[in-house]
Amino acid sequence: MTEQNRGGRIRPLRPGGVVGPPSGRRRKQPPQGRRAVTAAAWSAAALILVGGSGLGYVYVKLNGNLEGVDINAQLGADRPKNLDNGSMDILVLGSDSRSGDNGAYGKDEGGARSDTAMVVHVYEGHKKASVVSIPRDTLVDRPDCTDADGAAVSGATRAMFNTAYEVGGPACAVKTVESMSGIRMDHYVEVDFTGFKKLIDKLGGVEITTSRPIEDTKSHLDLAPGTHTLDGEQSLGLVRTRKSVGDGSDLGRIQLQQAFMKAFIDQVKDVGVFSDPKKLLGIADTATKAITPDSELDSVNELMGFAKGLSGLGAEDVHMITMPVEYDPADPNRVIPLDAQGRQVWKALQADRPIPASATEDAATGKADGLVR
Repeated sequence: MTEQNRGGRIRPLRPGGVVGPPSGRRRKQPPQGRRAVTAAAWSAAALILVGGSGLGYVYVKLNGNLEGVDINAQLGADRPKNLDNGSMDILVLGSDSRSGDNGAYGKDEGGARSDTAMVVHVYEGHKKASVVSIPRDTLVDRPDCTDADGAAVSGATRAMFNTAYEVGGPACAVKTVESMSGIRMDHYVEVDFTGFKKLIDKLGGVEITTSRPIEDTKSHLDLAPGTHTLDGEQSLGLVRTRKSVGDGSDLGRIQLQQAFMKAFIDQVKDVGVFSDPKKLLGIADTATKAITPDSELDSVNELMGFAKGLSGLGAEDVHMITMPVEYDPADPNRVIPLDAQGRQVWKALQADRPIPASATEDAATGKADGLVR
């Protein structure tokens, strides 16, 4: 899952899927490498949201960096209806593969899982977006799938969400998300977290402000209250941090990731890449090596058009939530969806409307509110 060896990366989508119910998630401490990879999905979403047409001309030179995979054949025709209402839904997924350069974040044991997943909904007109984080340890009803080799993979009840990719690859992850949400994914993007670290360094770091100290021996992060410019390694540390924030659950870490993503979007907008061709080329080269788009976005022209439609989005235009969940009474290291609230979220996005505040009122939060901005 590196720039040199992309074989362990999650591969993308085009049309095919299913419809069904929701499920839940956990508090358990994951391996160090799996925590690091959370940066991957957040980087991908940020790249999507701030791609901009300004990068277009340089993509001609960077076409060789792009590697897309067509998984449409695996998904088949049993998918939610494509509403074609001017909105766009993108599944952003990061895997916990630790092959190649990513081995620095843990041992590669094979059988990568989806570590972080977000549904990015871009509203009609492409002036606003909502991001819904799906906790990786959510217990879901996983549908029957077909893996990359064409073999059938049986569905399961109360299966952790991140096992969908492990047993059936990206197509199964997409099918599971479509089953949970009833929403057809228009695109799929995966990003390499080693590439993400390099991208942060190319940008000159990302500025965040902490309201309380963050000291985490697992992620090797030690920040006093105040404003900091994080380099790539520190940024990975922040999005990996868990035990030392909020209630120590993964839900608290998602809050850190969401705050970091907004800061990342602002940094891309403010760093001046669009007025500095040399800087633009370096950043675009790093970014295109970091992501794997779906096969409808794996050419220069396709990616240019896609990015152009999102170029007006800033951090203030992006609303972020975590899929409404509660801790599983049978296992506090897992979470389960709050069905009524979840239906509010997905129905709002299906109708291209803002997510109502009531959808997240009674959901578990991880208690890391306001720690980073």
